[in-house]
Amino acid sequence: MSVLVAVTDHAAERFRQRVGGRSGEVDPRPEIVARVSGAWDAGRVTDVPPDGATGARGSVYVRDLVDRALVFVCRMDRSRQELVVVTLWEQEGGPGAPRVPRRFTDALRERAPRSPG
Repeated sequence: MSVLVAVTDHAAERFRQRVGGRSGEVDPRPEIVARVSGAWDAGRVTDVPPDGATGARGSVYVRDLVDRALVFVCRMDRSRQELVVVTLWEQEGGPGAPRVPRRFTDALRERAPRSPG
């Protein structure tokens, strides 16, 4: 079963920051779509979040074929067979260390919410 893949601005920016892209294109969306489609067709999809990630209800996780530590976090509209890539996650303990160390993402989570005003 093939799916239509869309990529949010946030996912494209995170991919650009962490992976950079292999094709040298300014917009990484075509590469993300190709990677997610290939991994989807290969069956590298689950609804179980990667270790250390907080899973949002309804999320689907697609593990990249090129970089096995890279997981695309997606939302699925099953009735339309559409998959939206919302962000990406780097699995610790993969073939290479995460490009952004865990302490930085944990620090973002620990920051106190800003008061309005």
